[in-house]
Amino acid sequence: MNLFSQLAAEPTHEEIFPGAVLMRGLALAQEAEFFAAVEHILAVAPLHHAMTPSGLLMSVMVSDCGTPEAFRRRWDPQNPSVRRMWPPMPRVLVDFALRCAVRSGFPQFCPDTCHINRYQAATKLGIHQDRHEFDLHQPIVSISLGLECIFLLGGFQRTDKTKRILLEHGDVIVWGGPSRMRFHGVQPMKPGHHPLTGPYRYNLTFRKVA
Repeated sequence: MNLFSQLAAEPTHEEIFPGAVLMRGLALAQEAEFFAAVEHILAVAPLHHAMTPSGLLMSVMVSDCGTPEAFRRRWDPQNPSVRRMWPPMPRVLVDFALRCAVRSGFPQFCPDTCHINRYQAATKLGIHQDRHEFDLHQPIVSISLGLECIFLLGGFQRTDKTKRILLEHGDVIVWGGPSRMRFHGVQPMKPGHHPLTGPYRYNLTFRKVA
């Protein structure tokens, strides 16, 4: 166990770029509560493989929760895996996302959806922008649970050089303001086992969609 796994009492606060903040260990104090909330979401909205705009299945599996307005804005009738309304966001997750945003300098954050990615060995997430949200002035709050990963945060062109950031269980990264439209992704995951999540990493991403 390394140093970052010991930071439940004193999380770090690091500005990566203007508007992009990494807070290591911030979620550790409530890890079991947060994972129980994730399991409740997945019991109602089971994981399914994400699909690229071109119709290819991605290796990462996903689920969502949020408001009816967010569901209607993001629902894809072409995807037979998603047939019913999302469950609401658990209050414990919303409250924590709001606190993370305030700590990062975004006190007006008002998330209406939580997107869940589940990674396992060899899965990855290609470099992309989150540009389909209704209000691009709102930041993105991302919580890591389980296995570590290498998160890539780049510039404003797909070909810009990326910064490689180790994200471990309990870490939180927020990007908004001048960094809101930075390209980002996840390198292929290494195999492993976490006491709470087993062979998986769960990424919880809070956004303002509708």
